[in-house]
Amino acid sequence: MPGQGNCWFAAQKRILPNGILLGYCSVMHKAGIRIRAFREAHDPPLSAGEFGERFGAPQPWPSRTVYGWEVKGKIPRPAVQKRLAELGICDAQDWLEPAGSETVNHDKAAEAMHVKTPAFHSIHRHGFVRVASATPAVRTADVAFNTAAILEQANAAHHAHVDLVVFPELCVSSYALDDLLLQSALLDSVEAALGTLAAASAELSPVLLVGAPLRRGGRVYNCALAIAGGQILGVVPKSFLPNYREYYEKRWFANGRQIQGLTIGVDGQQVPFGTDLIFAASNLPGFTFHIEICEDYWAPIPPSSEGALAGAVILTNLSASNVTIGKSDERHLLARAQSSRAVAAYVYSASGHGESTTDLAWDGQGMIYELGDLLAESERFALRPELSIADVDCDRILGERMRMQTFNDAAEHAGRPEDRFRTIAFEHCICSADIGLIRPLRRFPFVPNRADRLDADCYEAFNIQVDGLMRRIEATRAKSVVIGISGGLDSTHALIVAAKTCDRMGLPRSFIRGYTMPGFGTTEGTRSNAWKLMEAMGITAQEIDIKPAATKMLQDIGHDFADGHPVFDTVFENVQAGMRTDYLFRLSGQHRGFVIGTGDLSELALGWCTYGVGDQMSHYGVNAGVPKTLIQYLIRWATTTGQFDAATDAVLLSILATEISPELVPVGADGAVQSTEDMVGPYELNDFFLHHVIRFGQRPSKVAFLAWHAWRDAREGQWPAGFPEAKKNQYDLATIRDWLEKFLQRFFGFSQFKRSALPNGPKVSSGGALSPRGDWRAPSDAVADLWLKELRDNVPAS
Repeated sequence: MPGQGNCWFAAQKRILPNGILLGYCSVMHKAGIRIRAFREAHDPPLSAGEFGERFGAPQPWPSRTVYGWEVKGKIPRPAVQKRLAELGICDAQDWLEPAGSETVNHDKAAEAMHVKTPAFHSIHRHGFVRVASATPAVRTADVAFNTAAILEQANAAHHAHVDLVVFPELCVSSYALDDLLLQSALLDSVEAALGTLAAASAELSPVLLVGAPLRRGGRVYNCALAIAGGQILGVVPKSFLPNYREYYEKRWFANGRQIQGLTIGVDGQQVPFGTDLIFAASNLPGFTFHIEICEDYWAPIPPSSEGALAGAVILTNLSASNVTIGKSDERHLLARAQSSRAVAAYVYSASGHGESTTDLAWDGQGMIYELGDLLAESERFALRPELSIADVDCDRILGERMRMQTFNDAAEHAGRPEDRFRTIAFEHCICSADIGLIRPLRRFPFVPNRADRLDADCYEAFNIQVDGLMRRIEATRAKSVVIGISGGLDSTHALIVAAKTCDRMGLPRSFIRGYTMPGFGTTEGTRSNAWKLMEAMGITAQEIDIKPAATKMLQDIGHDFADGHPVFDTVFENVQAGMRTDYLFRLSGQHRGFVIGTGDLSELALGWCTYGVGDQMSHYGVNAGVPKTLIQYLIRWATTTGQFDAATDAVLLSILATEISPELVPVGADGAVQSTEDMVGPYELNDFFLHHVIRFGQRPSKVAFLAWHAWRDAREGQWPAGFPEAKKNQYDLATIRDWLEKFLQRFFGFSQFKRSALPNGPKVSSGGALSPRGDWRAPSDAVADLWLKELRDNVPAS
């Protein structure tokens, strides 16, 4: 997209005592601001080169000339000033007025520069930053070739709407040069090449992180440079120089561990230099990054740890890192661990094919991690240049730090690194267009998704519940456990857990007392499945028809149904739910046991349970930490992994195929069964909403954005292993918005009082639980208004 990078505002800069690098100073003039605004007003925006070609007279103006006016405060000759005035772009007086007068009113400045709040479909609206690990072509000691290769990848990143691209260590010169690194001709060539890269960056949207050897004070440093908007923002020297086995870096380089608060000359300019630099986009919250280099990553305390504690959200590593057997795994281990421990994203780029193989080999590994999750990785040993791209959720990272008090404690313990670091601020081009979302996005965030660990993860999920129930049986010295069996998903899963518990404890399954209690809406299919399941499991089974007792209660309270009127209201439903629970509690007392609750996490989130004297209450809720989508998946997994015999598997599959229903209202004349999902929404959507609300505290508009990307096309993205083809659904934005609004109303404005009085039950998923003693604490009398307003104000209706 031509001119996309022209939203940058770089200029002569000065550093304040507090370490903030200002983007403007008095040498800038109003004319430069107005020229930039004029270019950006076109659709599509004009690049500096296109502007010069179209309007330059009597000769076209080169892009570097235009950028000289805009970002370096240069003033053209009178004839050019006259031409620009004739075009209505700027007056002669504008060349004498400082740019500051244009930026005092931020609203006006934003309007002039067409800096708009990104639209709903823009990733920048929702706190994402697109990053890339680049593996450019490289030729040993060929600075011109390497510079061209870097620019080729930088242009590719620009067209892919990348915000930050990380290149390998010493990529300008190449890494494996040995004593050539001390040759003045090579170092001169590198410095000139950096000037070329800086000038070219004025036309590019990404911040470029490149590696180069630089001289200062009679020393050579292994450096990483941040380049953007036509200039070098800062230079970071390598802290730890390997000098063991195949490495001899101390022969050539000085370490930069103690360099703070300094500047370094690069291509005739003085720029910030030191290990105390953090780079931050002033107009894109969360786009804050730190730089370390190769061996820094292997240090016991990497420099990026302090960078993260100082506020960096994205940690980057420019690496050479020759390849040996098993080294790829080690790099993954370090990147995953650092992104998790530092509560950050980690972008890593290693040198590839083209480096000298005199004694070493190179695989060009690139990878991007976020909070311990691998988002993207490159093809290793590729012969062609490669960009590995992913959208990092900086908003999610900052939210995680906010929740994790250990992170703040560590920052305080480290002496508040943010007070020592210099923040290099820059203005970034925020793309308001829909450029997609490049990251793995789980449709079922509570469901195991690691194909290589699927059996282990499902086994673990089951056994968390089994272990919890075992301990409760031991503690209470129960002589039985009592469970209501409806023939539905939740009671089926709870019974499976109870059966596995008995098996592990060496108890006969007759220890489990199962009761099916048909009511006014019970269908023959679910009643039959309930009996088949209890018989297949070999438990003590009994049926209690609750209709007579429920009718008597309805009569006693004067309900219209008792007089023959078809009134199937909440009272009618709750009488049945309460009756069943009442029977179970009395039966548990009679048989010296306790009641196993079957209600799940999804129902608790929606308040889809009868409070106190209904299914909200039990002695121990084994499913309270398990959402509906996980229950469905675990039951299906049990049928495919030989957990039970063929007869039991057949019943389980039949239950999975049954419409989810409370079966409290009689079947309609048309045979339609009461549908839970018709009333509260698809559980697969509700569980998606729930995960992002309770685990990460995401605002509703972002939840909608993520849901839309996850669910808009059933043909795209990954599905859990073994997921039935016929059940692969998709939803448009209007549908997602509608059900999310209902979810927010129920979750925030209605159902907390039911969660505040939860029985005990184990947390199962790292996605969260709703126990008031665990993950979620909230007032029972809060309102949902602000969440609903945020959704309605920021999510399009279609």
